[in-house]
Amino acid sequence: MAAPISQPPITPDGRYIVVRGRLWRRSNPALAPDERQALVDALMQARRAVRTGMMRKDDAGLIRARAQVQAAKVALGERGPVWWDDGAPDLNRHMVCNTGYAEWYVNGEDRT
Repeated sequence: MAAPISQPPITPDGRYIVVRGRLWRRSNPALAPDERQALVDALMQARRAVRTGMMRKDDAGLIRARAQVQAAKVALGERGPVWWDDGAPDLNRHMVCNTGYAEWYVNGEDRT
């Protein structure tokens, strides 16, 4: 039996997950569940198209598939303009130790 998959830590404000010490922006929580699921489905389909394009060495198909991945991630709020409106900077892809989340992360406080 496989070990259960643990969820990555989520920052206290819910904006990021932490994977291998790096912040990654979460999806916009204001998305309706059915809308979010449709976007996730589109993202997964686009990622499969990227894999297919790479396997087939189809440069044009790969460009289209990567554009679809980008569009889905922007629609989810994981890329592009931030989904929060308090003026806080986007720390996507920053190392958590170089941000205001460092103490929270080191202390392991309130990890979800």
